[in-house]
Amino acid sequence: MSPDQPYPAEASKGDTATTPSGQPVKFTRAGALWSALTVGFLILIVLLIFITQNTTSAQFAFLGWRWTLPLGVAILLAAVCGGLITVLAGTARIYQLRRAAKKQAAGQR
Repeated sequence: MSPDQPYPAEASKGDTATTPSGQPVKFTRAGALWSALTVGFLILIVLLIFITQNTTSAQFAFLGWRWTLPLGVAILLAAVCGGLITVLAGTARIYQLRRAAKKQAAGQR
């Protein structure tokens, strides 16, 4: 042992954090929210970089309308619209499953 290191180094016990009593820290909603916010901000930074690097204007036409947008903004809007369509389809399916579950629960009574 060197004077700089009076105690032997402990072996790593993995990625789980522990409390002073040695018990593992429980998963909480606040911890999940913090992680989600961190990931969200990282994604936001990447999106901002993408938009600022793709500022070339692109022309669009739809049902007689014509307009120009920066390419990065147009691609981002297309992705957001696709995400909204996915959310709407998922919401409809959730309501459908809930209604079927309620009917089944009412039939078992």
